[in-house]
Amino acid sequence: MKSPIEIRLGGYGPPTTTFSRALKAIGDRLEAEFGSGVSVRYVWNIMDFGYKAEDIIWFVESGILTLGYQSSSYFTDRVPTVGVLDLPFLFATRDAARAAMDGKLGEVIGGEIEAAMNHRILGYFENGFRHISNRLRPVRNPADLAGMRIRVLPSDIQVRTFELLGAVPLRMDLTEAIARIRTGTIDAQENPLANTVTYGVHKFHRFHTLSSHFYLSRPIFLHRPSFDAWPGELKAAMAAAIRDAVARQRDEAVEEEAKALAEIEREGCEVIELDAEGRAAFAAAVAPLRAEARRLYLPELLALLP
Repeated sequence: MKSPIEIRLGGYGPPTTTFSRALKAIGDRLEAEFGSGVSVRYVWNIMDFGYKAEDIIWFVESGILTLGYQSSSYFTDRVPTVGVLDLPFLFATRDAARAAMDGKLGEVIGGEIEAAMNHRILGYFENGFRHISNRLRPVRNPADLAGMRIRVLPSDIQVRTFELLGAVPLRMDLTEAIARIRTGTIDAQENPLANTVTYGVHKFHRFHTLSSHFYLSRPIFLHRPSFDAWPGELKAAMAAAIRDAVARQRDEAVEEEAKALAEIEREGCEVIELDAEGRAAFAAAVAPLRAEARRLYLPELLALLP
């Protein structure tokens, strides 16, 4: 009797997140189509087992997991081209960002990751627009960030962004960030609202500024040797399942963001909407990054940006 093909799907959030539910939808579809020909297993949150969120990348690259997802910024040390997605205020709308990641920009970024790593990129979940929360004071303009110690993702562009805004950026993995937020040894963080609530940050940060300073996607990556060795029909089915799961996850992310905002307000936090003057001040402060990007990235890549 032929052994089933083992497919191990993993992430770094509770089973209730949009990402975990998307993984379950992928697995359910494959099981429905291939039955006993596949064996699907899940690891919802590798942090529950003492690992860092960033470890999902090498888990998949080494074949311990078959499929995972991670915010694109985590790839920038090994694939510097991916850093272009960290440029602040890159996308004006959610629809523009999705179109770019589903189009030529996402294709080029995926190709760069595949060329440098043992991954196969098959799509992008939406991590969404990121906002600033902190424990110290309301943030309405860059001056309010002066000297504030803020956790950022492992990205030189993100570090540079918050340096220009006057904060003290600290690169660290999510696991360390959560611990330091709870003890108050860092002052601020930036995340989509859903992440802020999922990881309980709103219980420690009173002030939440809807800055939308970055939009990030989460590449969906597979262990390339495993995927490439699959029969053609299974590869096609996985690609189709991921396309449908991405559409579902993105729709649910919009709903989850609204629920997260309501939860932040229920916690008694202060939510700050930037006015036109505040937005202009943020954009002006980080404007030098566009000039610096022309020295970092090829013109062909920059031509794909809005």
